[in-house]
Amino acid sequence: MTERIDGHTILIGLMAYPIRHSMSPMMHNNAFAKLGLNYAYLAFDITNDKLSDAVKAIRTLDMRGSNVSMPNKQKIIPYLDKLDPAAKLCGAVNTIVNDDGILTGYTTDGTGFMKSLEDENLDIRGKKMTLSGAGGAGTAIAVQAALDGVAEISIFNAKDKFWDNAERNVDIINKKTNCKATLHTLEDREDFRSEIADSTIYCDSTGVGMKPLEDETLVIDPGWFRKDIIVYDTVYAPRTTKLMKVAQKAGVTHVFNGLGMVLEQGAEAFKLWTGKSMPVEYIRELLFKEDK
Repeated sequence: MTERIDGHTILIGLMAYPIRHSMSPMMHNNAFAKLGLNYAYLAFDITNDKLSDAVKAIRTLDMRGSNVSMPNKQKIIPYLDKLDPAAKLCGAVNTIVNDDGILTGYTTDGTGFMKSLEDENLDIRGKKMTLSGAGGAGTAIAVQAALDGVAEISIFNAKDKFWDNAERNVDIINKKTNCKATLHTLEDREDFRSEIADSTIYCDSTGVGMKPLEDETLVIDPGWFRKDIIVYDTVYAPRTTKLMKVAQKAGVTHVFNGLGMVLEQGAEAFKLWTGKSMPVEYIRELLFKEDK
């Protein structure tokens, strides 16, 4: 790393909280080194109240851009100059590109999610998904899945600050895509169980399962899962979440954490910043080596 950094090194950031667990710095810095690109990627603890100053720093320091994660994916939008069509539809941003002081927001989470399933030779087009969560990642996943041809999405959310966003997601999907979306409350456990039982894939896009909620899961009973359902947790720290353990106890064949999504959404962002393709297989080997 020190051999690459000089007076011409271009800075890219990651703004989120908490963020010290992130695999993104390792992923991007190794990709830069592999391709001989003079960039450096650093993580910054940024909460909503620091967003204004953080965005100013992108312009002031002439950073090439930044990734954005919880809790900032929606709150950051008013500070940007433009949104790409997918980010506008999602109402969430996870990647910022700085072109001569013009900041454009993109979302690569949804494409990363769908590509990660494709990497596993799984196709959910024309099928039903049950999705918990309607924050930045959940929104991107729902919208992209609908755009890519998923037939039906049952979105579950608690009656919390994201409920209005969940309503918006359902409305947009039903109006702008051929997918049928419905909204359900997580408090109705029987409805939750029933919708999962009728789905090809269950995806949890909430923060449940990561610190400080690493010992919790929205699905407690292994009996909720068929062996042939796909169970996907967007959390990747810890590598095996409580939800994944429940699915494994049920004998589910296809159980995933969020590393595949992180890899593929990162590859999309990498290309936006550098114009070059990330060496995906090389980075995959680094990301997944702890799982071997």
